Amino acid sequence: PWEKLLERPHARGHMVQFCGESDQSSLVANVSTYLWEGLRRGESAVVVATPEHCELFCRALEKLDFNTQAAARSGRLVLLDALGTLSRCMVGGQPNWALFEDVIGTAMRRLWHEDEPAGLRAYGEMVGILWKSGQFAAAIRLEQLWNRLLAQSSFSLYCSYSIDIFGKEFQPGYVDAIVCAHTHIVSSRPDRRLEIALHQAMEETLGKAAEDVKARIENLRRHSWALMPNAENVVLGLRECLPSQADAIIARARRHCLQ
Repeated sequence: PWEKLLERPHARGHMVQFCGESDQSSLVANVSTYLWEGLRRGESAVVVATPEHCELFCRALEKLDFNTQAAARSGRLVLLDALGTLSRCMVGGQPNWALFEDVIGTAMRRLWHEDEPAGLRAYGEMVGILWKSGQFAAAIRLEQLWNRLLAQSSFSLYCSYSIDIFGKEFQPGYVDAIVCAHTHIVSSRPDRRLEIALHQAMEETLGKAAEDVKARIENLRRHSWALMPNAENVVLGLRECLPSQADAIIARARRHCLQ
């Protein structure tokens, strides 16, 4: 179930959240939940994020009565600066496997051992930094390196991109490579408000034709894509199946969500 994804992610699961600049609270809430659920079970965590996000995640964990300083001192919680770590993994503008394995793989091995039952969770923003700077091929290459590392061990991984699902950039042609590199998309609104708002907006805009469009969108799901909540699939479907009216429907759904 989607509501359990952050609590008990799949071993070798590779999740991603798309989150606009104006909706960072959702990212902080989801990532802190993901980290907290593992740490309270005795698992370890590696966070590769901006200093600002590291601080926000730690504050959220402290509010959940988790001592982040003690966890950092004991080595159970490792915080790495995303930009500095990324610079150590790049050669000629592209992520390099040998450097990535040395920097990230070594950090992971310090926390994860096959003979110990406790798990390991990782959260990373390096791919998002590359994508935001227009280095799309490098971002996907880095996702492939993460997947290679995942295949060699048994941790779970959570990534994020500063892409607003209500924006025009959230469409199949733009995010297809990202969606194909992951196993699951994390919803920024797990309470189904967005899904309900989208269906309401479709019915208000399209009338009786809404049911036919919903059926077309349902058939759009591609086998190569990550598993995704219905709301994100509907947005991608509208962009592909109904490009002339997608903006109006998505804008109306956004207003419904904010009410």
